[in-house]
Order: sequence, then C-alpha cells, then structure tokens
Amino acid sequence: MDRLCDEILQIILNELDDPTNFSVVSKPIYAFTQDPYVRASYFLSRYGKIQALYWALGRGKLINNRVIDILLSSGAHLSRYLVQCVIQHYYRSLVHFIKSPWARSLSFTVVNHLLSIAGERFGNIPVGKGDDDGQKFNNLLKESRLSPEQRTLKWETLRDIMEKYKFIPFCNKDPMMSQFPLVLAIEPRLLPYARANGFNMDRKYRNFVFRKMFEKAAGIVDNRTSDIVNNVRQLSELDSQMFLTRTVAAEICMEAKSNEAAYNALKILDKTGVLRFELSLVVQDLIKLFINTRSVAHLTTHAVLRQLFLDYPAKDPVVRVVLLLQIFLSERPTQVINSNGRIVFADAYIRSCKEKTEALGLNPVTRDDLFGVLINRFAPERFDGVLEYARRVMEMSRSDLEDLVQEVAFKCLQIGCKGRMLEKMMTNYSFLVDSIREHVMKHYMLRVDDLPASENERFCNLYEAPLCRDFVMPRHTPPVFEHLLALQQQQQSGHREALVRHEDVEMQDVEEAAPTPDDELEDTDYIGQDTLSTMIRKDETRGRRRFYDYHMNTTDTAGKLTYPLDYMPMGKLIRNTFGVRSGVAAVYMLHAVANGNPMSVQAHVSFGESISLNARIPVTLKQFKILARLGRAPTSALFDDIEAGAEFFFSEEDYLTPEELSGTPRKVRKRRYSRIRVKIVTEYSVKTEDTPGPSCLATPSRSSSAGIGASPQSPRGLKRPRRSTASAAKSYAVPDSDDEDIADADDTLLRQTNAHSKMRKEESNMQKWIKHLSVLLKEEQRKYNEKKKRAQAAIPPGTKVRFARNEFLRSLSYQLLRLRKTDLERRQQLYGPDVANENYSSGEEDEYQERTRTKRRRVAA
Repeated sequence: MDRLCDEILQIILNELDDPTNFSVVSKPIYAFTQDPYVRASYFLSRYGKIQALYWALGRGKLINNRVIDILLSSGAHLSRYLVQCVIQHYYRSLVHFIKSPWARSLSFTVVNHLLSIAGERFGNIPVGKGDDDGQKFNNLLKESRLSPEQRTLKWETLRDIMEKYKFIPFCNKDPMMSQFPLVLAIEPRLLPYARANGFNMDRKYRNFVFRKMFEKAAGIVDNRTSDIVNNVRQLSELDSQMFLTRTVAAEICMEAKSNEAAYNALKILDKTGVLRFELSLVVQDLIKLFINTRSVAHLTTHAVLRQLFLDYPAKDPVVRVVLLLQIFLSERPTQVINSNGRIVFADAYIRSCKEKTEALGLNPVTRDDLFGVLINRFAPERFDGVLEYARRVMEMSRSDLEDLVQEVAFKCLQIGCKGRMLEKMMTNYSFLVDSIREHVMKHYMLRVDDLPASENERFCNLYEAPLCRDFVMPRHTPPVFEHLLALQQQQQSGHREALVRHEDVEMQDVEEAAPTPDDELEDTDYIGQDTLSTMIRKDETRGRRRFYDYHMNTTDTAGKLTYPLDYMPMGKLIRNTFGVRSGVAAVYMLHAVANGNPMSVQAHVSFGESISLNARIPVTLKQFKILARLGRAPTSALFDDIEAGAEFFFSEEDYLTPEELSGTPRKVRKRRYSRIRVKIVTEYSVKTEDTPGPSCLATPSRSSSAGIGASPQSPRGLKRPRRSTASAAKSYAVPDSDDEDIADADDTLLRQTNAHSKMRKEESNMQKWIKHLSVLLKEEQRKYNEKKKRAQAAIPPGTKVRFARNEFLRSLSYQLLRLRKTDLERRQQLYGPDVANENYSSGEEDEYQERTRTKRRRVAA
C-alpha cells in the first residue's frame, strides 16, 4: 500500500464516504491526506463544483484557509446565497433545512477568511431575516399567478441575483433545488444565467415547468395569452430539450372552458409551428379516451369535448360515438301518455338530440353509430330513447329495430357490466331469450382443443375467453371497440366489410397494444384525462404522499374507472334468467373459470356458510382440464363446492339434455302424460310379489321358459322389488296380538339391514373427484417432467437451472391434500377412527389406467 503512487491513492480516497480510517493505515498515507490539495480534490471529485463547498464546510477539522483557496480557484461555485446561509447558521442557526452542525464546525479564522473573500466578490451582503436570495425566489413563486406588473420583484432585480450574485441552489437538501425549475418557468429569461452558474435543466422537470407556464391566473389578467406564448418560445429557443409535450397539451385541452387564456395560447403555438406535433391529432386521441371511462357520462366533460370537436373536427368513428353518446346522455328521456292511452316519448328529447347532432355536424346518424352508442359500457338502461330516435328521425322500420336490438344484445353478452341493460331488453323484447340461448350455445362453447397449446406459455398467458372477463381488474388492457376499428379501416380502404367480433382478434394485436418499456419511460406521447390544475397539484404534493392520497385520489380517479357505478354482472343475469342447470349458464361458467373469475356467475359463499348445491352451477372435470391447458390456478370456490358434496361430472354433457346443448327451446310436456307416469311409478313401487301389477296382467304368460320357482303370472326377467322397497312396506301385524314372535323377527331383520347398509362402503362424490383430479395431476406432472428434460438437454452440462411448476400444478397439489384430509375426517366420523386411509386415485373400472412403478432389486455380487 505504501508503494502506490499518489494518483492511485487519490482515486481510492475519492471512493470512500468517510476516509478517516483509511488515513490512519500508515504514516505515508496519513501524510498524504494532510495535503490541502488532496482534500480539495476529494470534495471536488466526489460532490461536483456546485455542492463541493457545501460539503467541505461541514468537515471543519479538514478545512483551513488553504483548502478554501484551492476549492475556489479550482472552480467550486460560491454564491451570495451560500454565504448568507453560512452567516445565519454560524451566528443565528436560522437555516431550516440544515440540521447538522455544518458551518459551526469551522474555526473562527476559516469563517472570517470565507467572508472576506465573499465581501470582495459581492460587496454588501444582506443578512437580515428574510433578506436572503432564496427567500426572494420563494416570494416570486408565491406571486407566480400574478402579472409581471403586480409582482414585488422586478425583472432587473432577478437578473442581478442570477448574474451578479451567482445564485444557484447549493445542495440537494435545499427545497429550492426542486423549486428552481418553477422559477425558470415563470421567468424563462433567467435560464441563460442559470446555465452560466452551472445549473442544468433535467428533462424530468420539462412537464413540470410548462404546466406552471400555462397555469390559470388568480384573477383577470390582461395579455395573459401573449405572455404564455412568449415564455414558451423563449424557453424552447434557449434549450432544445425544453419543448411542450403532448401530455401537457392534452391537460391544457381539458381546461378549454375554464382556462381559456392557456387554451388560446396553445392554439396560437400550433398555428405558428412552435409545437412538435399537430394539435388536432392530440384532440382526437384525447376524445377517444372517453369511450372506455366513466367520465363520458359526466356533465362537466360534455362542454369541453364539444368545444374541442368544434375547433378540431375529426372523422374518426370513435370520436363520433363519444359525442353521440354524450348527446343522448345529456338529457333524460321522459314518457307521456297520448290521447289513445299509449305511453310515448316526449318530443322535447328527440328534438333536443336532433338539434345537438346538427350543431356538431354529426348528421346523418347511421345504424353503426347507434350500435356503437348502445353497446357502450356506460350507456344506461334507458336505451328506449335511442331507439325512439332511430324510429322517428332515422325512420327505421320495426324489423330493422329488432335486428339492431338483437345485434346489440349479442354484443352485450361479451361486456361483463351490461347485465342490467340486457335484462331490460329481454323484458321488452321476449324473442331475445331464445335467440341468446341459441347464439351462446352455437358460438361460445369452449373446448379444450380450441385453446392455445400448453407448450406456448406466452399465448396461454395472453389468452382470455370472450365471456365473463373481469372488468374491474382486467388481465390485459382492452383495445378500443373492435367494430369501431373496423369502421375506421373501412373508411380508409373505401369499402364496407362485416364487423369483426372480439374473439376473432389475433393475439398479435394484443401484443402490439401492450406498452413497451421504452414507451413507459417516454413521457412525450402519454395522454390522460387529468386537467392541468390537477397535475399541478400532484406535482406540488408529490412529496406529501399521504395528503395526495387522502384529498385527491377519490375524486380524480373515479372518472377513470372502466365500469359504471351501478352495474349488474352479465353472469348473474344469465344465472337468474336461464337457471343453474342450463346450457347457457354452463358455457358462462366455463369462460369464467378460464378467466379466473367464477364469482361473476357463481354466487359467492362466505366462510362457514352452508352451500346449497341445488342453487349452484355444477363443477365439471372439463373446467379443470381447461385450467390445466392454460396453466392457471383453480379458484378455491371450485373446491368449496366439491367439499360440500358436488356431484361429479366429466363435462356439461353429463347433466344437460341434447336440447340444452343445441340451444333449442325446451318442449312443453303435457300434464296428462306426466300425471299418468307418476301414477304408474307409484303403483309399481307399492306392489309386492303376491299382487301383480298392471304390466303383469297385460303380458302373456311364459311359464314354460321361466323355470322352476317362477311365477306363472309374471313374465320372464321381471325383477323382484328391491330390498329397500320390501323393508319400507307397511307391516300388517296387529299390535298387542299373540303373534309377538313375528313382530320381533321383523324388527331384528330391519336392524340388521340398516347396520349392513351403514357399514357398506361406497365411493362418494368427493372420492370420485379425488380420483380423477389425482389422475389429471399425474398427467400434468408427467408433461412438466418431459418439458424439464428437454430444457435441461438444451443447456450446457453442469449448468443448474431451476424450472418452476406452473400455477395449476402448485394449486392442485395443495388442494388435493385438502380434499383428502376432509374425506378422511368424514370417513372417520362414519366408520370410526380406525378406518383405513384408502387411496381413491385409481381403480379397475376407471377410464384412466395407472402404471405402477416396480422397484429394482440389487443382486449381490
């Protein structure tokens, strides 16, 4: 260590936070660290020229007059503001952001030497309370919303503080370090002087600066628009990285009605070519955002979006739907009774909608426009007003209206929060019930082979079934409505094509819609629905996170939600309308399980609550196979039903009729036939061997082939009544009679039969589930082992790589242990604590065959 040159020792010294221990390693190193040049180089290389003097003044034992001179001659920045803070901290302790001893650790001679140098450079230094340069700039920030003529500090005074007295924040602890970009936003002409003092504007302050430029003034200020335009131009010319982004432009557009000066300045900048983008495209993208958010129904946004559309009209179909939706939602359609006693809509609503569409230039309204309005998530249940508009203004016939209603109903099946509207549509149009049943069973039946291959994990993760998506916390960000994209493509290509369904969208489209890491870092293209004032408050309260979350989170995020306030899940409507044992409910359950959202169809059961299996959609093995194909974990609700005694089914075909599976309406059975069948079954159940039933009397006797002991009145092959039926027959023994032996014998036989039935072990529903799920688990485990072997063969030998099991394997392994434990406890309660722990994972009569593993025996040499 002693043989190292001074340059190497200096490099080592500069990398240490506290070089005290290093300086006492040896006498040569200690002598090296005593050099004033070495100490000055340490602070300059470690903290930079702007903060070097601040950190040096906090190490009083290392600083002397010589170190101060070397720091200043080497380029360390000295400002009048730093000297004022040193005086206040050394003599008065008034610097609020410095809690350490700092300047008080210096000797008196070093402080006087620094003050004498500052006096020669800056002359008279104000040291009164509130007279420092930092406080003056704080006062400027408080008066930022006033006009330049009304401010206390004039431009000349600010220029002298920057140019003559070298003002700049001297440490990161100073609050002025984060607020100084605001000063440059208020007075962009100070930027050249700040650069001369060593300040560099970080790009992260770009939006922060321009937001303050366009901030709404406190009162009526003349020439506010021209001041904003001049400030933006000057700042953009002084620094190429300081330019107005699309993000801030969209926030200004959201205040087009409340901050007209800023909006007018933005339009002027767009016309003069100062902006790096077209403002019309920003307005178009901003309006399109409201197609999927709750704020499209807010009255406060209606006037803003209409003003933006009038200034920058667009032919985009999404923009048309947003504006038409706001027109139909702006007023509530009222119903009146005409002279004939029929309920009709008031003419005021139709007339108002027609006038607003003409004012915005949206005429003529097409069928596709109405279709887009009705399938919007925030279109309310009062859709009758839209249909009445189509009947009166667009002169659509009854058949055309019914076709539109049916198409809207089919599309609403995919939108999870449109249950309330579809319920009312089925009430008003009764034919929709059978149409929906047939449509769902024909187009949405989910099959395992139709899913992505399990080897393609990327596509399995992106896959989402079209029905029963989680609209509160979606798996992926949904693209704009596909029919609107199709219309946009039709307009560009010049021809008309059929609308595309969401389930036909290719997976690469989802991939392209997903944001990339580069897009997340870049802030120039992001457009949101927040106003300029909202974003300024967020910037100002960014350090006070609790204050922001409590006062702003509820009001600012409610309009961004992608589902309405009062909604009914579509799965709940399907369940209530078609029943739990229907084909439509089974299809919705399959989609809900695949999307990890079964509670949207199946009612939630809280902990400890008893489960009524008759009121629940059956659980099938096919649901678990779908999850195994996608590699997703089954929800605990499925296993709760299995524990409650859910019957085992391989698929929905086991409990549904062919009519239900095909989607055809159920045939109404005749009551007379049902009564006759019930009567026959009842008579047969009470007949004994001595009293032949009607079927016996009507059938010819076949005593020649019946064999010995066969009744001559009964046909061959007629089975005797079951033992349970015979035991349930009434006894004709008269009570208190002398034939007590017969009565005792009957009681003994009944007790023996009951005991035998109790001890007889039959496979329960839970044991069937355990058996088949165990086989499914072994099959998936085998696939995982094969995949692991292939992956290990592809990597270099000796490399250790951990291959994690997918969610389905991990979850099913845990849940099977839970089911086996529950089954063992129940069998112990029924048969006693010494019952054998039987394994129901295999059997001779199963459709699965399990191979047993034989152990190899070692042969002695």
